[in-house]
Amino acid sequence: MSALSYSIDNNEAYLREQFRQCSDVVFRSFRSGDDTKLLLVYLDGMIRAESIEAQLLKPLLFGGLPQGMDGVQSLAEMVKREWLPLTNVKTETTLNGLAYGILQGSLALLIDGEASSLLALVQDFETRSIQEPKKEATLRGSKEGFVESLRTNTSMIRRRIIHPNLKTESFTIGTYTGTEVVLVYMEGMADERVLTTVRGKLAAIETDGIIDSSYVEEWIENRPFSIFSQIQNTERPDIVAASLLEGKIALIVNGSPFALLLPITLWSGLQSADDYFERFVFVLLMRFIRYTMTFISFALPAIYVALSTFHPEMVPSFLMISIATARESSPFPTVVEVFLMMFIFDALQEAGVHLPNQLGPVVSIIGALVIGQAAVEAGIISTPIIIVISLTGVATYTIPRYSATLPFRLIRYFMLLVSGLLGFVGFAFGMIFLLIHLVMLDSFGTPFLSPVAPFDGQRIKDVLIRSPFWAKAGSRKKGRSG
Repeated sequence: MSALSYSIDNNEAYLREQFRQCSDVVFRSFRSGDDTKLLLVYLDGMIRAESIEAQLLKPLLFGGLPQGMDGVQSLAEMVKREWLPLTNVKTETTLNGLAYGILQGSLALLIDGEASSLLALVQDFETRSIQEPKKEATLRGSKEGFVESLRTNTSMIRRRIIHPNLKTESFTIGTYTGTEVVLVYMEGMADERVLTTVRGKLAAIETDGIIDSSYVEEWIENRPFSIFSQIQNTERPDIVAASLLEGKIALIVNGSPFALLLPITLWSGLQSADDYFERFVFVLLMRFIRYTMTFISFALPAIYVALSTFHPEMVPSFLMISIATARESSPFPTVVEVFLMMFIFDALQEAGVHLPNQLGPVVSIIGALVIGQAAVEAGIISTPIIIVISLTGVATYTIPRYSATLPFRLIRYFMLLVSGLLGFVGFAFGMIFLLIHLVMLDSFGTPFLSPVAPFDGQRIKDVLIRSPFWAKAGSRKKGRSG
């Protein structure tokens, strides 16, 4: 790294060469009251111009160096004294560090005759206001969601956990983006082995840029080819705070409204924030319905194909006669019918996600009604298929997190394939293969199916039911005293 020169002209020439053809970089030269040449360099649109004029330019242009009982020997010392109440000011002695600080949104002040520069953090760029997360809306609870500003996000966590054990460690990742990633955890609660692993993975990332937290997620996952994500993402600061108090670790990426939580289990994606905001006595029913519908979301089409094609004797006679009568005019095998309707349903769902908010639900609902009704009337698809696929789609929507639905949507096709080839034998093989994969999977050392496999009697209570908060606090105190 080249050191700053005592000549302000040399330093200015270097910066102008670095920022050539950068129209948003502003160079402002002026002289102070004692005729000393100064240079301000900053990015237009990323600093507070009013604070520069009021706190820096006016004192320097009209006052010069203040003298008295405690005389100021240099302009750099004077500026640091003037700006200290206003903002964070640091001294930079290298040209590369100076250029990097300007690109981060700091204001650089160079003074003729001094081989150092001042970098002042006076950022003031437009940001999105705090709003309720649309993907994780709750009936009861906080209405705050993360935004793209890193410091705003960390402050929302700090306001919920007011304790010095809440630690934050910063990492800068990306050759060109220089994205700041903050590791957040509770000292004494988070597993030190997991912390060491995450620190090592973050430090080892070598990439041109980090645009979103999803980039970091793919870099640090242990099993990147698994369809199940081993890291949870969330827009809710209250979920992050609650997870930190459970001993988990959070990663917050500058420019992304989604925080990452780890380690997680399969059940983390099936739990809703409302489970902890509503009365605990109702959560048992809510979770039973959710777990049942999760199974239906990937298994019902395969079970229907296996029963109607390979094992009709397992279906009551009057029901099988109704199914056969409805399929009498259908030109395709049952497995082909189911596959076509599943594909069309997923296509309509994908179209609804990417269309504007006003058009998405309309296209999904109207498209499904029109296509389904037309297919039945034309004799291409039988009526029971429409019922099965509709119930499967409704079951998918009971899973509270969109990212948690994606693996089950993919498993649905796999289970349909093996059941269409081998019936219930294929369905059994598919379930065994799925369970083996889940048992072998882990999230940063935590088994993915825990506390079910391996079994943990204390922790499994929060999977099947939601214990009252006073019971959790009592058990924690008892464990500490013991």
